[in-house]
Amino acid sequence: MKKKIYLVGWTILIPVLAWLAYFAHYTMTGHLYSILLSFFLIGSVLAAVYHSETIAYRVGEPYGTLLLAFAITVIEVSLIISIMLSAKGLETISLARDTVFAAVMIILTGIIGICIIVGSIRYKVQVFTLQGVSTAMITLVAIIAFLFILPNYTISHDNGEYTSFQLIFISITCLALYIGFTMVQTIRHRAYFVAPKPKDDLETEDQEILPEKPSLKVTMLSIVLLVLCLGIVVVLAKYLSKDVDALVVGAGAPKSIVGIIIAGIVLLPEGIAAIRAAYNNRLQTSLNLAFGSALASIGLSIPVVAVASVMADFRMTLGINIKSTVLLGLSLFIITISLATGKTNIMQGFVLLSIFLLYLFTTLAP
Repeated sequence: MKKKIYLVGWTILIPVLAWLAYFAHYTMTGHLYSILLSFFLIGSVLAAVYHSETIAYRVGEPYGTLLLAFAITVIEVSLIISIMLSAKGLETISLARDTVFAAVMIILTGIIGICIIVGSIRYKVQVFTLQGVSTAMITLVAIIAFLFILPNYTISHDNGEYTSFQLIFISITCLALYIGFTMVQTIRHRAYFVAPKPKDDLETEDQEILPEKPSLKVTMLSIVLLVLCLGIVVVLAKYLSKDVDALVVGAGAPKSIVGIIIAGIVLLPEGIAAIRAAYNNRLQTSLNLAFGSALASIGLSIPVVAVASVMADFRMTLGINIKSTVLLGLSLFIITISLATGKTNIMQGFVLLSIFLLYLFTTLAP
C-alpha cells in the first residue's frame, strides 16, 4: 500500500504568496496586477479544496461535508456584508438575494447536474441513501419558500421586502430549521448521510492509494492553511469586486450577474469536491456537500446578513420575480423526481444542467 502525501508544496505556497501579493496593493495597481490577484484567488480556492478534503477525511462523514459547507458560508457572508456596507445608496439592496439565489440554483441544477452526469458516464447508475436526501429536501424547500417566495405576498412592506420585525422572525425560524437539520445529520440519523461503501474495483484501487487517515499534526496544519486560504479568498474577492463591477457595467450585463459571480467563487471549492466524489462513485458524499452547502448558504447566510442589515439600518430585498420563481419551482420539481428512487441516471443530470444553463442565459438576456 502507498502512503498518501496529504500536504503538497503548492497548497502551502499559494495562500502565502496570495497574502503577500495582496499587501502589495499599496504600491502596485493596474490590469496586470488584477490578473495576478485573480490567479492567486483561483489558486487559493483550489488549495482550500485540498485542505478541506484532508480535514474531512480525518473527521469522517458527515462531519467533513458539514465543515466544508460552514467554511464556504463564512466566505459568502463576509463578501455580502462587506460589499453591502462599503456600497452607497440602494445599489446593493438585492445583493444578498441575488447571491444566495444564485448559490441555490448553481447547487441544485449546476453542481448536482454535473455530478450525476460525471457519475453516470463512469458507472451508469449510482445509488444514495434516500432518507438523507429527502430530509435535506424538505428542509431546503421550506426555507426557500420563507425567504424567496413569502416576501412577495406580505403587506407590511413593498417590493419583496420584510419589515425588520418580520425579517428577524423569519431568520430565527430558518436558523432553527438549519440547526435541526444539522442535529439530524450528525447525531440522531447520522446513518442516513453516511456514504455507502463502494463496491467498484476502481474504488478498491483508490483505497490502496489512500490507506491511512492524515495524522493529527497534518490535520491541524491543514486547518491553519484552510483558514489562510478562506481569508485570502474573502479579501481578494472584496478587493477585485470593483473590477468585476466595472466589467459587468462595461459589458452592459444586469447587476444581478454580480451575485452569480460571488456565488460561483465561494462555491468553487465545494463544487470541485462534489464532482470528484461523484467521479469516485461516492454520490452520497456529493449530495451531502450539495445540499449541505445549499442549506448553509440560505439557512445561515441570510440570517446573519439580516441581523447585520437591521443593526446597520440598510434595506434588503429578498422576494424573487416571476421568472426566477418559475425556474426555482421547476428546479425543485425536477430534482425531487430525479432523487425520489435512490438511483440516478444520465438523463436526470442533463435536464438539471439544461435548467442551469437557461438560468444563466435568462440572467444575461432577461
